[in-house]
Amino acid sequence: MRITTISVAALGALAAAWSAPAPAPVVPLFADAFGLRRRLSRPGIALTFDDGPHPHGTPAVLELLDRAGAVATFYLVGEQVEKDPGLAAEVAAAGHEIALHCFAHTLLLRRSPRALEDDLGRALAAIESATGKVPTSYRPPYGVFSAAAVALCRRRGWEPTLWSRWGRDWGARETTAAIARRASAGLVPQDIVLLHDADHYSAPDSWRRTVAALPQILAAAGEVGVPFVPVTPGATSG
Repeated sequence: MRITTISVAALGALAAAWSAPAPAPVVPLFADAFGLRRRLSRPGIALTFDDGPHPHGTPAVLELLDRAGAVATFYLVGEQVEKDPGLAAEVAAAGHEIALHCFAHTLLLRRSPRALEDDLGRALAAIESATGKVPTSYRPPYGVFSAAAVALCRRRGWEPTLWSRWGRDWGARETTAAIARRASAGLVPQDIVLLHDADHYSAPDSWRRTVAALPQILAAAGEVGVPFVPVTPGATSG
């Protein structure tokens, strides 16, 4: 009985350590404790888009960004890049930052350290092949970091990145007005805004509401009086 009790306690401690960074997207103190970036360290607003590329959502977002003269950061999914490498290349050619999301969109708490490293290695290879860019900013699926992911970022020199504002634009019941309000109300310099240009892992056609909300978000961000910038300084130069 004593051995069993100790084993259960040890397993519980390991599980707690493994998942310790997980609350960071909604508990800023956890993000700060694990060194997960929520805000920029320089003047500007960073618009970020997860889960692409998407055959319809990504071109629509690119067009709106171009009209506004805005740069953004795209956290690409390797399996989607492999399906449409040309579209991933268009994102880079338009001058936006290429960042790392995953190869397969799976919660990291379900991945072993080896599986995580294999997944991200495969994603990096696909992204670099398509875009010619080597991402240095990393955001995991759902924004949920495991202890292994934090350690991997430190070893590889990647910037583990979350957000300070989000549109919550993935749900079937979300409205354009609600997405725009959440993403833009009270924007301040150094905010990182989370949006999605794809519906591969969310409600069908959710990207349409994001695209519809984006002009209002761009206008609100423009009124802050700071430039649109990539998450990583210098990522879009050259």
